[in-house]
Amino acid sequence: MKLHTTSSSPNGRRVAIFLAEKGVEIPLVEVDLRGGENLGESFRARNPFGRVPVLELDDGTCIAESVAISRYIECLYPRPALFGTTAHSQATIEMWNRRAELNLMMPVAHAFRNLTGIFKDREAVVPEWGRVSEEVAAATLPLFDAQLAKTEYLAGAHFSVADITLAITIDFARATKRNLPFDLPNVSRWFDSVSSRPSFAR
Repeated sequence: MKLHTTSSSPNGRRVAIFLAEKGVEIPLVEVDLRGGENLGESFRARNPFGRVPVLELDDGTCIAESVAISRYIECLYPRPALFGTTAHSQATIEMWNRRAELNLMMPVAHAFRNLTGIFKDREAVVPEWGRVSEEVAAATLPLFDAQLAKTEYLAGAHFSVADITLAITIDFARATKRNLPFDLPNVSRWFDSVSSRPSFAR
């Protein structure tokens, strides 16, 4: 196997942290997003949507989308279980992971791309949509704070893929100077704990 990725991208980091939590190492092929390498014919043969990361198996099969890649790795290396082990834990983790993706990660990404115009050479940039997206993300983060007032980790008592998704989103939002309420008490406590894990340092 080999992983075509951009290590500094949020989804690249999501898979990298997942692999580190599993203790699994896969050879990396770095993809130059800023240079548009992901839009070239060679990369699109692996993923027609032109997104990273992509896990290329030994038989040439390509698995794209970071959660799909993580699920594949979980099947190969089931411990520690990051998608849950019971019907209840799996459903709860899936719920919070989707909430983190759809309600925070995507608005943060839209805000970044539309307010900075970083990819204006290849996509339409709508600053007003960026501002609205940032407002949505700012209004959403307190909902995660309320959940973390009740649980040690996002989906309960155990660290999971949902924590990875939320943490890399907050980290990216901070790094790109999004206007979010980062000082919420429960999010801050949780983020300090999660981001100190060795997998995040890598």
